[in-house]
Amino acid sequence: MRIALAQQNYHIGNFEENTRKIIEGINQAKEQQADLVIFSELCVCGYPPRDFLEFKDFIARCYSAIDIIKQHADSIGVLVGAPDINPLKEGKDLFNAAYLLYNKEVKGIAHKTCLPNYDVFDEYRYFEPAYEWKVLEFKGKKLAITICEDIWNLGNNPLYRNCPMDELMKEQPDLMLNISASPFDYTHVEDRKAIVKLNVNKYKLPMLYCNCVGSQTEIGFDGGSLVFDKEANLVKQLPLFKEAMEVVELKDDGTFKQGITVFSNDLPDAELDPAELDHNLCIPEIYQAIVMGIRDYFSKMGFTKAILGSSGGIDSAVTLVLACAALGKENVRAVLMPSQYSSSHSVSDAEELSKILGNPSDIIPVKNIYDSFLIELEPIFKELPFSIAEENIQSRVRGNLLMALANKFGYILLNTSNKSELATGYGTLYGDMAGGLGVLGDCYKMQVYALAAYINRAQEIIPINIINKAPSAELRPGQKDSDSLPDYAVLDRILYQYIERRQGPGEIKAQGFEKSLVDRVLKMVNMNEYKRNQFCPIIRVSPKAFGVGRRVPIVGKYLS
Repeated sequence: MRIALAQQNYHIGNFEENTRKIIEGINQAKEQQADLVIFSELCVCGYPPRDFLEFKDFIARCYSAIDIIKQHADSIGVLVGAPDINPLKEGKDLFNAAYLLYNKEVKGIAHKTCLPNYDVFDEYRYFEPAYEWKVLEFKGKKLAITICEDIWNLGNNPLYRNCPMDELMKEQPDLMLNISASPFDYTHVEDRKAIVKLNVNKYKLPMLYCNCVGSQTEIGFDGGSLVFDKEANLVKQLPLFKEAMEVVELKDDGTFKQGITVFSNDLPDAELDPAELDHNLCIPEIYQAIVMGIRDYFSKMGFTKAILGSSGGIDSAVTLVLACAALGKENVRAVLMPSQYSSSHSVSDAEELSKILGNPSDIIPVKNIYDSFLIELEPIFKELPFSIAEENIQSRVRGNLLMALANKFGYILLNTSNKSELATGYGTLYGDMAGGLGVLGDCYKMQVYALAAYINRAQEIIPINIINKAPSAELRPGQKDSDSLPDYAVLDRILYQYIERRQGPGEIKAQGFEKSLVDRVLKMVNMNEYKRNQFCPIIRVSPKAFGVGRRVPIVGKYLS
């Protein structure tokens, strides 16, 4: 049997485009003489559809799309993901389902059992877990079909009625097929291989795993679909961050035809020590994930042009490079907005970067606008000393200028804040926290430096002076980030323990960090949740990004 894996990029709710893409994949698989073609989880409607699933019309359009797709499943079997209505009067209204189509008919439906309800996932809000498990037969083969389930560790999990593969094994299947929508984070690429391999070792069956690719607002899917033989050998891996189709030939004895090689992703395998942040880890993958996130956010929303503030600092420099890579240099406008506190080299460094990249740029000094604010506020501010209030006015002036240009010319403003700043509240609401998309909001400051080094790996694109200078917001004379924040190398490690690893204050202090520093950092994180709650969507690259995957109370108090 020849089986095709179709790794595609879908658009949530865009049934016409998703259906067209699936049919295109079917035709491509036919050309390669495949007997069966496999698509990813909820490919018909896109993943994650979230509250769209509560609209009857949305579900009706899913069924209509299935009706169209099955007309092309004539000489070939097609496995696609879509919602399925629960006929029972108890439980949720829908199942997360896989449809096997052949001879222009629905030959069988498999339902997802293990519904994730953590981090960015909220499937139990919408779907009912499967309550029966049957293999689906196709051309003499018994197919054990599962849907993005961590099968290997659920046998004893009380949250689920049954482990789906344990149930399916009772019918003696010939192979395992898993359709998935598995998001990218820099810990997950190798974990995914390990999970699939553990399944194969446990059940002694070949396994084909089909993941989607592309970005849906903040969540990115990296593809990397896999084929393992029954001896747990990796037969094929599809590329990361790219659409692709590959065909494998399964022989009657459950092995694959010889001569198949693993696709090279040109990205190094990396092993993560979960107890420690390695800011150099998986930087090529993070780079590609962010570029994909920008590109898909713009293309799927119908936008073409971006604007950002270019300060001559490392964050705006890396953001500008990533945006140009995603959208094309001609579509990214950089605006330099120096004040009386800006150093001359900040302007020249920003100008040099745009010259190297070839993107359009402008210089709009903010001193006069800033001074006019101070004049109008003088009767109220009176003789009070210069403080953060005056500093933030500068930032908000810049935010207003950027939004004015965005409104006038149809740009989307890219935010340049990093995760270290967002975590500690080192940013100005309605100023440098303005934007339609957070590009670096899930990258700690030291990871931003690692991205800059990666960008400059072959030649100097980001001027070295930008990389070497001490970070500064330049909102007062001689200001440096270190005036307000701990050294980033230490700060990032504490933040990683608290945010990614969910280590409490006592646990972090037990690792040897200074007690007063831990208290100070965690207090900043907790006090600034109100700012993050108002922030724009952030492209997710870590296992715990700010946004839908991290839900903590705004008015909560958690210190010890």
